[in-house]
Amino acid sequence: MRNNASIIIRKSLLRDIKRHRSVYLLLVVPLAYYIIFKYFPIWNGQIAFKDFMPLDGVVGSKWIGFRHFITFVKSFYFAQLLRNTLMYSFGKLLVSVPAAIILAVVLYESVRPSLAKIVQTLAYLPHFLSWVIMYGILLSLLAPGDGIINDIIKVFGGEPIAFLTNVKTFPWIVILSDAWKEMGWSAIIFIAALIGIDPTLFEAARVEGVSAPQRVWYITLPSIRPVIVMVVLLRLGTILDAGFQQMFILYSIPVYSVGDIIDTWVYRQGLLDFQFGLATAVGIFKGAIGLLLIWWSNLMVRKISDSSLF
Repeated sequence: MRNNASIIIRKSLLRDIKRHRSVYLLLVVPLAYYIIFKYFPIWNGQIAFKDFMPLDGVVGSKWIGFRHFITFVKSFYFAQLLRNTLMYSFGKLLVSVPAAIILAVVLYESVRPSLAKIVQTLAYLPHFLSWVIMYGILLSLLAPGDGIINDIIKVFGGEPIAFLTNVKTFPWIVILSDAWKEMGWSAIIFIAALIGIDPTLFEAARVEGVSAPQRVWYITLPSIRPVIVMVVLLRLGTILDAGFQQMFILYSIPVYSVGDIIDTWVYRQGLLDFQFGLATAVGIFKGAIGLLLIWWSNLMVRKISDSSLF
C-alpha cells in the first residue's frame, strides 16, 4: 500500500514539474548560486577549528579546537570592535527603517503621481552608486577646505569642521549616508505592502471624515505592520554586519577608534596577515550571534504581537 502511495506521489510530482517546467528552470540559476557560494563553503568552515595551512589543505590541517575564537574574544580590540559594530548596526536600523517607511507612505499618499515618480527615481538612484562614488560626493559636501557644507558654515562666521576625520561627527556621517543611499531601495518592499491594502478601508475612512494623518496612523501603518516586523527581524539577523564596503571607503587612521568594526578587523587579520582560520572563526561567531538574535526577537514579537517570521 505504501509503495503504491509513493509511486502515485512521485508521478504527481513529475507531472507537476513537467507542467510548470518554465518556473522550475528559472530556479536553476539562483539554486546554483546558493549551492556554490553559500552551502558548499560551509565545508571549508571547519578551518575555524584548525591551524589552517594552505599546503596541507582543509582536511590535512591540524585541529586546534576553539583557539581562534578565544584569540578573537581576548583580543585587545574586541570590546571596541563589538561596540562600534553594534553602534553602527543599531544606528542604521533606527534611522534607515523609519526613513524608508516614511518615504513609502509619502509616495503612496501623494496626490501628484508625476511628482511622486520623480521623487521615487531620485530616492532610488543612490542605491546604484558605489561607495567610491558616494565618498566623492560626501567629500565635495563635507571637505574642510572647499566643501559646500563648510562653505556655508564659514559664511555664517563658523569654523570649518573635518567631518570625515572627527571622531564626534564620523559616526553620524556613516549612519546618515547609509540612510541616504539605501532609503529609496528599502522603501520598495513597504510600497509593495501598501499597494496590497484593501482600498475600501480608505474609502470608508474618507466617508467618515478621517484626516490624512489619522488615516496613516490607524489604517496604513497597522496594515503593513507584519512587513515591518519581518524587515526588522531580518535586519537583526545581520546586526554584526555594519557595512564593510562603506566603512572601508570612509574610515581613516584618525577615526579608527570609532570607525574600526569587526569586518574591517577581519580584513586586516584574515586577508592581509593570512590568518584565514581566525577570519573564518569570526564569521561563524557573527552567524551564531545573528541566529540567536533572530530567535530571541521573533520570540518577543510573538508575545506582544500576532506577527512573526516563524
